[in-house]
This record gives sequence, structure tokens and C-alpha cells, in this order.
Amino acid sequence: MSFSIASLLSQHRADKFELHEHYLNAQMVRVLKTIGYDRNYQRAVGQYLYDDQGNEYLDLLSGFGVYAFGRNHPVIVNALKEVLSLEMPDLVQMDVSVLSGLLAKEILTTVPDNLDRIFFCNSGTEAVEAALKFARYTTRRNRIICCDHAYHGLTMGALSLNGEQIFKDGFGPLLQDCGSVPFNNLAALERALSNRDVAAFVVEPIQGKGVNIPDDNYLSGVERLCKQYGTLFVADEIQTGLGRTGKFWAIEHWGVKPDMICMAKALSGGFVPVGAVAMTQRVMESVFNRMDRAVVHGSTFSKNNMAMAAGLASLEVIKAEKLVENSAKIGNDLIARLNALSDRYEFFSEARGKGAMIAIEFKAPDSLSLKAAWMMLEAANKGLFCQMITIPLFKEHRILTQVAGHGMNVVKLLPPLILNQQDLDRIVQACTKTIADTHQVPGSIWELGKNLASHALKAKAG
Repeated sequence: MSFSIASLLSQHRADKFELHEHYLNAQMVRVLKTIGYDRNYQRAVGQYLYDDQGNEYLDLLSGFGVYAFGRNHPVIVNALKEVLSLEMPDLVQMDVSVLSGLLAKEILTTVPDNLDRIFFCNSGTEAVEAALKFARYTTRRNRIICCDHAYHGLTMGALSLNGEQIFKDGFGPLLQDCGSVPFNNLAALERALSNRDVAAFVVEPIQGKGVNIPDDNYLSGVERLCKQYGTLFVADEIQTGLGRTGKFWAIEHWGVKPDMICMAKALSGGFVPVGAVAMTQRVMESVFNRMDRAVVHGSTFSKNNMAMAAGLASLEVIKAEKLVENSAKIGNDLIARLNALSDRYEFFSEARGKGAMIAIEFKAPDSLSLKAAWMMLEAANKGLFCQMITIPLFKEHRILTQVAGHGMNVVKLLPPLILNQQDLDRIVQACTKTIADTHQVPGSIWELGKNLASHALKAKAG
């Protein structure tokens, strides 16, 4: 039998957009073509992508945080090759595997000392779903509380905790007995917990949508209130974990001990999806409390050897390459250099973040000509100004970024933790040029703005 992926790619590289238009999500192709992101990438190494013309792109999205160690890291590639070469038994199901035990043991060396059990799954949203089920069973309560503007995934349970309405519209009714409180507001949280009927409070230590950072006393207050009212404190570290914020776990910035930590994304090394929930022994033994309940929650492909090997190799890469420390250095340097622009440009508000999780926020200017241009965009679609940053960064400087969320003037950087000084210089120079161009009214970048506004108004009318 002759079968070759290389041969298939050679034959069909130019067909990818047509294939997606015919067989997958045609609207995604339409978006990419409209904003000029329709590139044919051929190769990926570390923090760089290369298209079919040989152009290099600096990827500051890292697959929404999946590629924290860069793409095609050789240590992880070799671990996966080794697993394939060993012809190991896998997913026997009526058995337990060595690699999953080893990965669980390694993860537990990194978390707070109150957490001593691991549940494996396939993704971040599955980790959240597991945490919701475990919290309800452990506490015998139904209510789940999250934060406004939260993002915890898109399956039905996790979607019920989503703070962005656009993701929910048309998919209801969702999970019952869910509510939200403002992020960084302990008084509101206490009111929500005071009836002692909340199973879990699920919170991102730093909110991904907008890169919102809590006050210094917030998460310690969350821990205190959850203990006081018998609610489980669940930290969603799916994006913030594994070195992203300059600590191994973001909760370390505030020294708190949640009852559960949800993780995924970077744990995979970018190859084989893997998610997990670290939890207290109390939670694990409440759910799996008898032999006949040994399989009350699980996932067919979780704990597969490829995923477990990717996780083990990823933890080794973090340690060997000192990526937690490099993440902190990247953030401190880049945030300081970007904030130096604040006195020069009216649209620039601030750069903020922790480690390699960074927001660049923009604001309404004071000058009348600039203010009129800003209001034109805001009237068409709130937050549209940021597209005038991300699109030129991509098309003119070949730097891939994203808007941090719907209706907000925040650009988000979520780069691999392996950026070097040359990369940082490139980012600062590109951001400076792009932001400077937005202050030229009229100017070529505002022609882009008018086109974006026109598309937004047509979409509203449609």
C-alpha cells in the first residue's frame, strides 16, 4: 500500500481555500480574504511562519497560546517519533498506562501543595466541563459562578460560563443555574456566594479577553470567600499556565491555592491535544468514591501515549530552556518599551500584562481631527480601530496579532516564550510605525479604516 502525506500536500497545497469553501467553514475563508490574511504557509519553525514566497512572519498568536515553545520543537518531535517507534500498547482501556502516571506526577510537582490528583482529558473546554461536574458532585450544589467577559470554552457547559454574548446567541438554553459577577469585584462575589448554594467559582487569574489583570488582593479574597461559603475555587489556567505569565502558573503571582486548576493548550507542545484538571484529593475521592464509580467520567482518547509523551516533553522543555524566566523577561522588556510611546501618540493608552501575555490598549484622542476619525470607526463597529493596527502589522510588517475581544480597542500579544531580542526590536519598530501612521489623517491607513467601516455597516444592515 502506497500512501504519502507529502505527496498529497504537493498536489493540493494551492487548493486549501477552495477545499475549505466547499467542505468546511466558508465564512472563515471569506474573512481571511477580506482582511488580506489569505497566505499559503509552507513551513513553521519556532516563532516563525514561512509562506510560499519565502516570506517570514513573526507569530505573536502562537495558535492562541498552544505553541508556547514555538512550532515543531525538536525535543517534542523526537518524543513523539520515539513513541511511534516503540509500538506501545495504547488505550487498552481495561488497564492504566505508565506515561499518564508519569505526566500526572510531573504536573503535581508544579502546582500548589494542596493539589494531589490529576484528571486527563483532550482540551481546555473538556477540562472545564470536568471541573463543573466534579464541583457539583463534591458539593452537592448546582450553581456555578463565573466572571463577566470570561472565556472558558465553547462546549455547552463551558459556554454557559462565557462572558461574551456573541458566542452564546442562538445556542440556548444553556446550562441552568449559572451566573456571573464583575471581575475583580469581591463585594459582588460575596453577594453571589452568600446563599451557600454555589458549587464553584470559575475564574481566569488574568482574563484572556482584554488581558484584564486583577488587583493584588483579589484572588486571595476569592480564596477566602470560597472557603467561607463552602464553594470550590476553580482557576482556569488553560491560557495563563505553563509559564505564559512569567510564573509557571499565574496564581503564583498572588500566592493562592485553588481547589482545582484547569490546564491545556501549551501542555500539548502544539502537537497532540491534551487537557487536565489538577485537584484536591477530596474532590477526586468524592467523585470516584467506589469501584462501581471508577468510570463515571472519562474521555476515550485521554491519556493516549502520544498526548502524554507530548506533555512530558513539554514540561522538560520549559525547565531545560528556562522558559518561565524568559517569559517574564519578554514581558517586562516589551511592556516598558511600548509604554514609552504613550507621550508621543494620542491613540495609545497603555501596554499591560504579565510575562508573554500582553495587551496594547487604545483610546479616544483629544485632537478634533483624530477624534472625528475615531468616532467614525466607533459608530460603524465598536473596537474597529484595532483592525487598523493588526492588519497593517500583518500586511506591512508580517507580524501576526489579534484583537483581544469583541467591542474592545485592545490588541493582544500571545507570543511563544522563546522570543529573542531581535524579535522584540521588530515588534517595537512595527508597532511604533503602525501607531504613528494612524495619526496621519487623512492618510493611507485611514483608507483601510473607511473600508473596514463600510464592511461593518453592511454587515449590520444585512
